[in-house]
Amino acid sequence: MKFDDIMLQRLEKLSMLKIEADKREEMINELEKIVGFVEVLGELETEGLDSSFKTLEGGSPMRKDVPDENSEIQKIILENAPKTKDNYFVVPNIIE
Repeated sequence: MKFDDIMLQRLEKLSMLKIEADKREEMINELEKIVGFVEVLGELETEGLDSSFKTLEGGSPMRKDVPDENSEIQKIILENAPKTKDNYFVVPNIIE
């Protein structure tokens, strides 16, 4: 797949990123390399292979789902947030 400036503008809009003018050509080249790699993966022979696999014999280890009632957890989490108000995260609007 070939990328051009129009495609890069669409990706900028979708990702809500701004790519500097001096980096645009480099970004187009990198995107073409990434898509090229994915296209090579599409050439792999996968006929007859099981589409699921497990990395651990016997499945994933499970733990008990027990709530932690430490009252400091909320405070610690909110201290690391860029912006908070009334014990909630404040995030930018995404709907115009």
